[in-house]
Amino acid sequence: MQTRDKKWGYLLVLSLIWGSSFILIKKALIGLTPLQLGALRILISGAFIFLAGFKTIKTIEKSQWKWLFASGLLGSFFPVFLFAFAETEIDSTIASILNSLTPLHTILIGVAVFKIASTTRQIIGVVLGFLGTCTLIGAGAQLNPNQNYMYAVLVIISSIMYAVNVNIIKRHLQDMKAITIAVGNFAAIMLPALIVLVFTGFFSRETFVIPELKMALFYVLILSVFGTALAKVLFNQLVQMSTPVFASSVTYVIPIVALIWGVLDGEYFNSVQGLATLLIFSGVYLVNKSN
Repeated sequence: MQTRDKKWGYLLVLSLIWGSSFILIKKALIGLTPLQLGALRILISGAFIFLAGFKTIKTIEKSQWKWLFASGLLGSFFPVFLFAFAETEIDSTIASILNSLTPLHTILIGVAVFKIASTTRQIIGVVLGFLGTCTLIGAGAQLNPNQNYMYAVLVIISSIMYAVNVNIIKRHLQDMKAITIAVGNFAAIMLPALIVLVFTGFFSRETFVIPELKMALFYVLILSVFGTALAKVLFNQLVQMSTPVFASSVTYVIPIVALIWGVLDGEYFNSVQGLATLLIFSGVYLVNKSN
């Protein structure tokens, strides 16, 4: 398969996986606290990633660990907690929409910090996608006036972290295998996640008598295996075979999947959001056309 076709294939698969993650977070929060959900997600994902590629850890050079640690914190550790807290107050659809700010931050950070060039067409594509995102947010705010949009800031912070992470991978970990990057990331963050989980009281008797706990753990298992472990490896490969901007443009398609799940779960969708969706697809096309 040609690299161009593989890029689009990875983009589609990641969009389906991550677009479904937001509804899974929403469902898991019924039986878990945000801290418990985030910590469990990291620990379960790390376990599966270690099973798949722990032997590759011996290929990591000492000088690379600082970048793997930074990538693990910014690309996995902090965002899983921030998204969990955000979805206690805002719809899963709105969270996925705000995540679409990542490509804009990727370009700004890539140019300002990592000196990675971006073309005029890419910038126009990102801006177009950003306008579509703003339209979706505005429409969502009208449909859900009682939501606390202060929590939306947590998703925006996560999108900035994702943008820094994708530039770190492209700039400093380009020659490392995707699975090795994932193993290094989780080797750095699993112990802190375990400490967080212990201090939440998850292992207390009170936790295991919660009626919704079994289903919540089921949702976390799916979220961890597919939404974090598998997606982490696929995304690292996508970054390496394309550009940071194209890889982060997956966040433009994610809201489409999340909106479908939201509608099925009783969230609202109107014609304005449909038009905004077209703007988002146009932005993805322009971003990719320049590659």
